[in-house]
Amino acid sequence: MTNPTRHNAPCSAEELLATLNLEPHTEGGYYRRTFQADQRPMLGCTGGPRYLMTSIYYLLTGDSPIGQFHLNQSDILHYFHLGDALEYVLLYPDGTLKTLVMGSDVRAGQYLQLHVPGGVWKASRLLPGVAGYGLISEAVCPGFDYADMQLGDRERLSTLFPQHRRLFERLCQA
Repeated sequence: MTNPTRHNAPCSAEELLATLNLEPHTEGGYYRRTFQADQRPMLGCTGGPRYLMTSIYYLLTGDSPIGQFHLNQSDILHYFHLGDALEYVLLYPDGTLKTLVMGSDVRAGQYLQLHVPGGVWKASRLLPGVAGYGLISEAVCPGFDYADMQLGDRERLSTLFPQHRRLFERLCQA
């Protein structure tokens, strides 16, 4: 017989990394692809054939609390699962900046689900909390391919959007 108390106790970041078999992501945090629509025909896209949809787990932790600015060509739906809230910063092509929080406190205005359109720069960061991690899933359509992703370069983004230079210093690679 299993111990029901153990299954109700919160997971640690280390347990999630091991149990979900997550590995480091180039933008920061940890991930694992959990689905690709390989039972459907591939989509013809500018960059080549893509799966209709892919999905991942994505985890930010105390030792990797930032998902650096990056741009995807595909639309992405984010789904909050566990842990502390995550702040998302979205930067639209016209320079408009939106900051949203994903988390379980819907009464406080936190989002359980967040859509980021293709062509929008985004960054995320783990907010202070009790768990020391935030776990989400992402569904990407057309499916994710590294060829469709750009990591944000601090200097380049600061040239394009000088009004947000300080933000890029915190949420971009050098």
